Amino acid sequence: MPVLKDAELTQFSSALFRAAGVPEAQSELVARSLVESNLRGHDSHGVMRVPFYIGKVLDGTLNPQAALIVEKESPSSLMCDGGWGLGQVLSQDLMQRLIAKCQTSAIVCGTLRRACHIGRLGEYAEMAAAKGLTAMVIANNHGAAQRVAPVGGKRPRLGTNPICIGMPGGAKGPFVFDIGTSATAEGKVRVKKIAGQSVPLGWILDPDGKPTADPNQLYGNPPGTILPLGGDQAYKGFGLAFMIEMLAGGFSGGQCAFPNPPPPLGNCAMFWVMNPEFFGGSQHIQQEVGQLETYVREVPRIDGVAQVTLPGDPERNTLQARREAGIPLDEGNWKALTDLASQLKVPVPSV
Repeated sequence: MPVLKDAELTQFSSALFRAAGVPEAQSELVARSLVESNLRGHDSHGVMRVPFYIGKVLDGTLNPQAALIVEKESPSSLMCDGGWGLGQVLSQDLMQRLIAKCQTSAIVCGTLRRACHIGRLGEYAEMAAAKGLTAMVIANNHGAAQRVAPVGGKRPRLGTNPICIGMPGGAKGPFVFDIGTSATAEGKVRVKKIAGQSVPLGWILDPDGKPTADPNQLYGNPPGTILPLGGDQAYKGFGLAFMIEMLAGGFSGGQCAFPNPPPPLGNCAMFWVMNPEFFGGSQHIQQEVGQLETYVREVPRIDGVAQVTLPGDPERNTLQARREAGIPLDEGNWKALTDLASQLKVPVPSV
Protein backbone atom coordinates (compact mmCIF):
# COMPACT_ATOMS: atom_id res chain seq x y z
CA MET A 1 0.00 0.00 0.00
CA PRO A 2 1.56 3.35 -1.06
CA VAL A 3 2.14 5.84 1.76
CA LEU A 4 2.96 9.49 1.00
CA LYS A 5 3.75 12.46 3.18
CA ASP A 6 1.10 15.17 2.97
CA ALA A 7 3.44 17.74 1.37
CA GLU A 8 4.43 15.27 -1.35
CA LEU A 9 0.84 14.26 -2.05
CA THR A 10 -0.23 17.91 -2.19
CA GLN A 11 2.53 18.74 -4.70
CA PHE A 12 1.61 15.74 -6.85
CA SER A 13 -2.10 16.57 -6.82
CA SER A 14 -1.43 20.23 -7.59
CA ALA A 15 0.79 19.23 -10.52
CA LEU A 16 -2.01 17.07 -11.93
CA PHE A 17 -4.44 19.98 -11.77
CA ARG A 18 -1.98 22.37 -13.41
CA ALA A 19 -1.31 19.87 -16.20
CA ALA A 20 -5.06 19.75 -16.85
CA GLY A 21 -5.19 23.52 -17.30
CA VAL A 22 -6.23 24.63 -13.81
CA PRO A 23 -4.55 27.93 -12.78
CA GLU A 24 -1.77 27.59 -10.24
CA ALA A 25 -3.52 29.29 -7.30
CA GLN A 26 -6.67 27.21 -7.73
CA SER A 27 -4.61 24.03 -8.19
CA GLU A 28 -2.79 24.58 -4.93
CA LEU A 29 -5.94 25.47 -2.99
CA VAL A 30 -7.91 22.43 -4.15
CA ALA A 31 -4.97 20.03 -3.77
CA ARG A 32 -4.36 21.27 -0.23
CA SER A 33 -8.07 20.94 0.61
CA LEU A 34 -8.23 17.36 -0.64
CA VAL A 35 -5.07 16.29 1.17
CA GLU A 36 -6.29 17.93 4.37
CA SER A 37 -9.33 15.67 4.11
CA ASN A 38 -7.05 12.63 3.75
CA LEU A 39 -5.06 13.79 6.76
CA ARG A 40 -8.23 13.78 8.86
CA GLY A 41 -9.32 10.35 7.72
CA HIS A 42 -11.99 11.58 5.29
CA ASP A 43 -10.50 9.67 2.34
CA SER A 44 -13.87 9.83 0.56
CA HIS A 45 -13.27 13.59 0.20
CA GLY A 46 -9.55 13.34 -0.44
CA VAL A 47 -7.34 12.80 -3.46
CA MET A 48 -9.55 10.00 -4.75
CA ARG A 49 -11.60 12.91 -6.12
CA VAL A 50 -8.75 14.21 -8.31
CA PRO A 51 -9.56 12.04 -11.38
CA PHE A 52 -13.23 13.03 -11.16
CA TYR A 53 -12.44 16.76 -10.92
CA ILE A 54 -9.92 16.64 -13.75
CA GLY A 55 -12.24 14.57 -15.90
CA LYS A 56 -14.85 17.32 -15.55
CA VAL A 57 -12.26 19.98 -16.39
CA LEU A 58 -11.19 18.11 -19.52
CA ASP A 59 -14.74 17.53 -20.76
CA GLY A 60 -15.61 21.18 -20.21
CA THR A 61 -18.32 20.79 -17.57
CA LEU A 62 -16.12 22.27 -14.82
CA ASN A 63 -14.79 25.80 -15.37
CA PRO A 64 -11.58 26.03 -13.31
CA GLN A 65 -11.44 29.81 -13.70
CA ALA A 66 -14.99 30.51 -12.52
CA ALA A 67 -15.22 33.01 -9.66
CA LEU A 68 -17.98 33.57 -7.11
CA ILE A 69 -20.85 35.68 -8.46
CA VAL A 70 -22.91 37.54 -5.83
CA GLU A 71 -26.49 37.69 -7.11
CA LYS A 72 -28.14 39.17 -4.00
CA GLU A 73 -26.62 40.75 -0.92
CA SER A 74 -27.79 42.30 2.34
CA PRO A 75 -25.79 43.25 5.47
CA SER A 76 -26.30 39.70 6.76
CA SER A 77 -26.77 37.54 3.66
CA LEU A 78 -25.27 36.51 0.33
CA MET A 79 -26.86 34.52 -2.49
CA CYS A 80 -24.14 33.30 -4.85
CA ASP A 81 -23.69 31.43 -8.11
CA GLY A 82 -20.54 29.43 -8.76
CA GLY A 83 -20.73 29.05 -12.54
CA TRP A 84 -19.76 25.37 -12.11
CA GLY A 85 -16.34 26.31 -10.80
CA LEU A 86 -14.14 24.48 -8.32
CA GLY A 87 -16.20 23.97 -5.19
CA GLN A 88 -13.45 24.54 -2.65
CA VAL A 89 -12.38 27.78 -4.31
CA LEU A 90 -15.94 29.11 -4.35
CA SER A 91 -16.81 27.94 -0.83
CA GLN A 92 -13.69 29.33 0.79
CA ASP A 93 -14.36 32.69 -0.87
CA LEU A 94 -17.98 32.68 0.33
CA MET A 95 -16.99 31.64 3.85
CA GLN A 96 -14.40 34.43 4.10
CA ARG A 97 -17.04 36.97 3.06
CA LEU A 98 -19.48 35.63 5.66
CA ILE A 99 -16.85 35.72 8.40
CA ALA A 100 -16.22 39.38 7.56
CA LYS A 101 -19.94 40.17 7.69
CA CYS A 102 -20.28 38.36 11.02
CA GLN A 103 -18.00 40.84 12.75
CA THR A 104 -20.91 43.30 12.76
CA SER A 105 -23.92 40.94 12.54
CA ALA A 106 -25.11 38.33 15.01
CA ILE A 107 -25.98 35.77 12.33
CA VAL A 108 -25.14 35.76 8.64
CA CYS A 109 -26.16 33.29 5.96
CA GLY A 110 -24.89 32.55 2.48
CA THR A 111 -26.07 30.26 -0.27
CA LEU A 112 -24.20 28.75 -3.20
CA ARG A 113 -25.46 27.01 -6.31
CA ARG A 114 -23.77 25.60 -9.41
CA ALA A 115 -20.62 24.72 -7.46
CA CYS A 116 -18.70 21.61 -8.36
CA HIS A 117 -18.13 19.25 -5.42
CA ILE A 118 -17.33 21.48 -2.42
CA GLY A 119 -15.45 18.83 -0.45
CA ARG A 120 -15.37 18.31 3.31
CA LEU A 121 -17.84 20.62 5.05
CA GLY A 122 -15.77 20.59 8.23
CA GLU A 123 -13.15 22.66 6.44
CA TYR A 124 -15.49 25.66 6.39
CA ALA A 125 -16.59 25.23 10.00
CA GLU A 126 -12.90 25.18 10.96
CA MET A 127 -12.41 28.51 9.13
CA ALA A 128 -15.12 30.09 11.28
CA ALA A 129 -13.91 28.49 14.51
CA ALA A 130 -10.43 29.90 13.93
CA LYS A 131 -12.04 33.35 14.22
CA GLY A 132 -14.03 32.42 17.34
CA LEU A 133 -17.27 31.98 15.40
CA THR A 134 -19.81 29.16 15.22
CA ALA A 135 -20.88 27.78 11.85
CA MET A 136 -23.33 25.36 10.28
CA VAL A 137 -23.13 24.11 6.69
CA ILE A 138 -25.50 21.88 4.72
CA ALA A 139 -25.42 20.67 1.12
CA ASN A 140 -27.33 18.65 -1.44
CA ASN A 141 -26.21 17.35 -4.83
CA HIS A 142 -27.98 19.93 -7.02
CA GLY A 143 -30.66 17.34 -7.75
CA ALA A 144 -28.20 14.71 -9.03
CA ALA A 145 -26.16 11.89 -7.40
CA GLN A 146 -29.29 10.33 -5.93
CA ARG A 147 -28.10 7.44 -3.75
CA VAL A 148 -30.49 7.17 -0.77
CA ALA A 149 -34.02 5.72 -0.82
CA PRO A 150 -36.72 6.66 1.68
CA VAL A 151 -37.46 4.01 4.28
CA GLY A 152 -39.44 1.28 2.54
CA GLY A 153 -38.26 2.32 -0.92
CA LYS A 154 -35.78 0.53 -3.17
CA ARG A 155 -34.86 3.28 -5.61
CA PRO A 156 -32.74 6.31 -4.66
CA ARG A 157 -34.35 9.72 -4.34
CA LEU A 158 -31.86 11.89 -2.40
CA GLY A 159 -28.14 12.37 -2.03
CA THR A 160 -26.21 11.68 1.16
CA ASN A 161 -26.89 15.34 2.10
CA PRO A 162 -24.26 16.24 4.73
CA ILE A 163 -24.55 18.59 7.68
CA CYS A 164 -21.73 20.13 9.68
CA ILE A 165 -21.81 22.17 12.90
CA GLY A 166 -18.64 23.73 14.27
CA MET A 167 -18.14 25.24 17.72
CA PRO A 168 -14.98 27.05 18.84
CA GLY A 169 -13.37 26.19 22.15
CA GLY A 170 -12.47 22.91 23.75
CA ALA A 171 -9.25 21.74 25.30
CA LYS A 172 -8.13 19.96 22.14
CA GLY A 173 -9.54 22.37 19.58
CA PRO A 174 -12.92 23.20 18.07
CA PHE A 175 -15.76 20.71 18.10
CA VAL A 176 -16.64 19.93 14.46
CA PHE A 177 -19.53 17.55 13.87
CA ASP A 178 -19.44 16.66 10.17
CA ILE A 179 -21.65 13.82 8.97
CA GLY A 180 -23.70 12.60 6.04
CA THR A 181 -27.34 11.83 6.70
CA SER A 182 -26.81 8.32 5.30
CA ALA A 183 -25.16 5.25 6.80
CA THR A 184 -21.99 6.13 4.89
CA ALA A 185 -20.72 8.69 2.41
CA GLU A 186 -21.06 7.70 -1.24
CA GLY A 187 -17.36 8.43 -1.64
CA LYS A 188 -16.52 5.73 0.89
CA VAL A 189 -18.45 3.19 -1.18
CA ARG A 190 -16.60 4.42 -4.28
CA VAL A 191 -13.24 4.07 -2.53
CA LYS A 192 -14.08 0.43 -1.77
CA LYS A 193 -15.30 -0.15 -5.33
CA ILE A 194 -12.10 1.22 -6.87
CA ALA A 195 -10.02 -0.78 -4.39
CA GLY A 196 -11.91 -3.98 -5.22
CA GLN A 197 -13.00 -4.38 -1.61
CA SER A 198 -16.34 -5.21 0.00
CA VAL A 199 -18.28 -2.76 2.18
CA PRO A 200 -19.61 -3.54 5.65
CA LEU A 201 -23.14 -4.88 5.85
CA GLY A 202 -25.45 -2.08 6.89
CA TRP A 203 -24.10 0.42 4.36
CA ILE A 204 -26.00 -0.38 1.17
CA LEU A 205 -28.90 -2.34 -0.31
CA ASP A 206 -28.99 -4.05 -3.69
CA PRO A 207 -31.60 -3.10 -6.35
CA ASP A 208 -34.11 -5.45 -4.71
CA GLY A 209 -33.77 -3.70 -1.36
CA LYS A 210 -31.71 -6.46 0.24
CA PRO A 211 -28.51 -5.96 2.27
CA THR A 212 -25.28 -6.44 0.32
CA ALA A 213 -21.54 -6.05 0.85
CA ASP A 214 -20.81 -5.60 -2.88
CA PRO A 215 -20.15 -1.90 -3.63
CA ASN A 216 -20.79 -2.48 -7.34
CA GLN A 217 -24.48 -2.98 -6.54
CA LEU A 218 -24.80 0.73 -5.81
CA TYR A 219 -23.79 1.66 -9.35
CA GLY A 220 -25.77 -0.91 -11.37
CA ASN A 221 -28.77 -0.46 -13.63
CA PRO A 222 -31.10 -0.39 -11.79
CA PRO A 223 -29.01 1.01 -8.95
CA GLY A 224 -28.83 -0.05 -5.34
CA THR A 225 -29.12 2.45 -2.53
CA ILE A 226 -27.26 3.69 0.53
CA LEU A 227 -29.20 3.25 3.75
CA PRO A 228 -30.28 6.39 5.63
CA LEU A 229 -28.62 7.13 8.95
CA GLY A 230 -30.40 5.72 11.98
CA GLY A 231 -30.44 1.93 11.78
CA ASP A 232 -33.85 0.70 12.97
CA GLN A 233 -35.01 4.32 13.04
CA ALA A 234 -33.66 5.28 9.63
CA TYR A 235 -36.64 7.56 9.04
CA LYS A 236 -34.78 10.07 11.23
CA GLY A 237 -31.77 10.15 8.93
CA PHE A 238 -33.94 10.33 5.83
CA GLY A 239 -36.09 13.04 7.38
CA LEU A 240 -32.99 15.15 8.06
CA ALA A 241 -31.78 14.57 4.48
CA PHE A 242 -35.20 15.57 3.15
CA MET A 243 -35.16 18.88 5.04
CA ILE A 244 -31.58 19.59 3.90
CA GLU A 245 -32.61 18.88 0.30
CA MET A 246 -35.30 21.56 0.44
CA LEU A 247 -33.17 24.14 2.26
CA ALA A 248 -30.04 23.73 0.14
CA GLY A 249 -31.79 23.38 -3.20
CA GLY A 250 -34.57 25.90 -2.60
CA PHE A 251 -32.88 28.79 -0.78
CA SER A 252 -29.85 28.72 -3.10
CA GLY A 253 -31.95 29.08 -6.23
CA GLY A 254 -30.53 25.73 -7.31
CA GLN A 255 -32.31 22.40 -7.58
CA CYS A 256 -33.81 19.72 -5.40
CA ALA A 257 -33.92 16.09 -6.51
CA PHE A 258 -35.96 15.49 -9.68
CA PRO A 259 -36.67 12.61 -12.09
CA ASN A 260 -34.03 11.52 -14.61
CA PRO A 261 -31.21 13.59 -13.10
CA PRO A 262 -28.01 14.39 -15.00
CA PRO A 263 -24.63 12.89 -14.05
CA PRO A 264 -23.35 14.19 -10.68
CA LEU A 265 -21.27 17.35 -10.78
CA GLY A 266 -21.59 19.43 -7.63
CA ASN A 267 -23.58 20.96 -4.83
CA CYS A 268 -26.04 23.54 -3.65
CA ALA A 269 -25.13 24.67 -0.13
CA MET A 270 -26.13 26.93 2.75
CA PHE A 271 -23.64 28.42 5.19
CA TRP A 272 -24.57 30.02 8.52
CA VAL A 273 -22.05 31.88 10.70
CA MET A 274 -22.88 33.09 14.23
CA ASN A 275 -20.97 35.49 16.46
CA PRO A 276 -21.11 34.51 20.17
CA GLU A 277 -20.52 38.13 21.24
CA PHE A 278 -24.06 39.06 20.17
CA PHE A 279 -25.53 36.34 22.40
CA GLY A 280 -24.14 34.90 25.64
CA GLY A 281 -20.73 36.40 24.91
CA SER A 282 -17.55 34.64 23.82
CA GLN A 283 -16.15 34.35 27.33
CA HIS A 284 -19.34 32.85 28.73
CA ILE A 285 -19.71 30.38 25.86
CA GLN A 286 -16.07 29.29 26.15
CA GLN A 287 -16.60 28.74 29.87
CA GLU A 288 -19.70 26.64 29.28
CA VAL A 289 -18.07 24.68 26.46
CA GLY A 290 -15.09 23.98 28.68
CA GLN A 291 -17.07 22.73 31.65
CA LEU A 292 -19.33 20.67 29.39
CA GLU A 293 -16.34 19.01 27.76
CA THR A 294 -14.81 18.17 31.14
CA TYR A 295 -18.10 16.80 32.46
CA VAL A 296 -18.65 14.59 29.41
CA ARG A 297 -15.06 13.35 29.11
CA GLU A 298 -14.98 12.36 32.78
CA VAL A 299 -18.01 10.06 32.49
CA PRO A 300 -17.52 6.60 34.06
CA ARG A 301 -16.48 4.39 31.16
CA ILE A 302 -17.43 0.87 30.19
CA ASP A 303 -14.72 -1.71 30.87
CA GLY A 304 -12.12 -1.72 28.11
CA VAL A 305 -12.96 1.77 26.83
CA ALA A 306 -9.98 4.12 27.12
CA GLN A 307 -11.82 7.36 26.36
CA VAL A 308 -15.09 8.72 25.05
CA THR A 309 -15.17 10.28 21.59
CA LEU A 310 -16.46 13.81 21.01
CA PRO A 311 -16.95 15.64 17.70
CA GLY A 312 -13.59 16.39 16.12
CA ASP A 313 -11.65 13.77 18.11
CA PRO A 314 -11.37 11.16 15.32
CA GLU A 315 -10.13 13.78 12.87
CA ARG A 316 -7.57 15.17 15.33
CA ASN A 317 -6.26 11.70 16.16
CA THR A 318 -5.96 10.73 12.50
CA LEU A 319 -4.37 14.07 11.64
CA GLN A 320 -1.61 13.54 14.18
CA ALA A 321 -0.97 9.97 13.06
CA ARG A 322 -0.92 10.74 9.33
CA ARG A 323 1.23 13.85 9.67
CA GLU A 324 3.84 11.63 11.28
CA ALA A 325 3.49 8.37 9.33
CA GLY A 326 2.10 9.59 6.01
CA ILE A 327 -1.17 9.09 4.16
CA PRO A 328 -1.95 5.52 3.04
CA LEU A 329 -3.63 5.01 -0.34
CA ASP A 330 -5.06 1.70 -1.49
CA GLU A 331 -3.70 0.21 -4.71
CA GLY A 332 -6.85 0.89 -6.74
CA ASN A 333 -7.04 4.59 -5.97
CA TRP A 334 -3.27 5.01 -6.33
CA LYS A 335 -3.45 3.40 -9.78
CA ALA A 336 -6.20 5.82 -10.79
CA LEU A 337 -3.88 8.70 -9.87
CA THR A 338 -0.81 7.25 -11.59
CA ASP A 339 -2.79 6.44 -14.74
CA LEU A 340 -3.97 10.05 -14.78
CA ALA A 341 -0.38 11.22 -14.27
CA SER A 342 0.73 9.13 -17.25
CA GLN A 343 -2.03 10.65 -19.37
CA LEU A 344 -1.08 14.20 -18.33
CA LYS A 345 2.72 13.51 -18.41
CA VAL A 346 3.18 14.37 -14.72
CA PRO A 347 6.03 12.69 -12.77
CA VAL A 348 4.83 10.20 -10.16
CA PRO A 349 6.37 10.34 -6.66
CA SER A 350 8.32 7.24 -5.67
CA VAL A 351 6.61 5.18 -2.98
